[in-house]
Amino acid sequence: MITRIIDRNFANMRLDRFLRKAFPDESLSVFFAVIRKKKVRVNGVIGKANQMLAEGDTVCIYENFKSVAADNAGSAPAVPSSDSPAQSPEADGAQAKSGFAKNKSTWGKTLSPAEKQAGWGAKDLDIVIQTEDYVIVNKPSGLASQPGSGTRPGESLVEYLWEWGRREGLDFKPTIAHRLDQETSGMLIAALHGDTLRDFTRMIREHEVEKFYFALVKGNLKKEKGTISESLTRTDAAKGSKMKVGEAGKDAQKAITHYRVKQHYEGYDLVKIKLETGRMHQIRAHFASIGHPLLGDSRYGDFALNREVKKTLGLHRLFLHSCRLEFVWQGERKVFDCPLPKELQSVIDKLKPMRFERNR
Repeated sequence: MITRIIDRNFANMRLDRFLRKAFPDESLSVFFAVIRKKKVRVNGVIGKANQMLAEGDTVCIYENFKSVAADNAGSAPAVPSSDSPAQSPEADGAQAKSGFAKNKSTWGKTLSPAEKQAGWGAKDLDIVIQTEDYVIVNKPSGLASQPGSGTRPGESLVEYLWEWGRREGLDFKPTIAHRLDQETSGMLIAALHGDTLRDFTRMIREHEVEKFYFALVKGNLKKEKGTISESLTRTDAAKGSKMKVGEAGKDAQKAITHYRVKQHYEGYDLVKIKLETGRMHQIRAHFASIGHPLLGDSRYGDFALNREVKKTLGLHRLFLHSCRLEFVWQGERKVFDCPLPKELQSVIDKLKPMRFERNR
């Protein structure tokens, strides 16, 4: 028999989803079979696939899964019939465990020593703040938020967070609640528990996490502040996905971007942006659509201008930085700021202001 005590990572989760998370090496058919054959009990009562688990619940599985066979070798009890009383873990001499076993498969790819030493990794994580529930990380430009095509194994922020989590002895893979484009720098929230991840996912979906960015755009905007409210439609191509602005259709997504000019420079504006929605490439596509593309944007930008500022200003990346996060957590307002990285600040220092910065 396998016994698990539900901790905060799995509270408010369906029984079938818990099984998939707790035993990732097993096939779905195994879970369907043990539930159908009434081999899973929650607090002594036959479990159903869609029932919600609560913190402190005891889940007993009267089956030895392959992934934990070594832990239970020689101690497999007889499977009770659906009419017989449930056996307690104490009666069987089994040791109840919280959550799931800390095996390698629950953490993703195991990095080789060479991979861990190469380039930017967990040891270099720029953690803005670490709490019991979450961490906020300052992601550098050029680092992918998560694994995907074009990203080498072991070289994404998520995988570095997993490595960091292993070093910290966490029993939950730190998981980012939102993403940034690879070229964008700045703050990301990573949950350290399952319930925290569900809370942040809901908060972001319901626009309860306010996200602010700094961007340097081509030209000078006519208005000191404004809103770009144009739908975005994703198009996929061999050179990469892009967002088309203002198209109608079932695939069009509502997108709203608020901005305020932070400082006018000769030929450029530094703008502070607040996202109301969080679509892919939203800021980049929106500002390009109004004739003010972001500097250094290799997908939506002014390519000739990008080459010029690379030479004259030393800008070798997209000028877009996630600078502030605001949200309410456990009844308390949280505000986190992250200044421009030095490579972007050095660009600003070379520009000529058109007038003094206002108090915004």
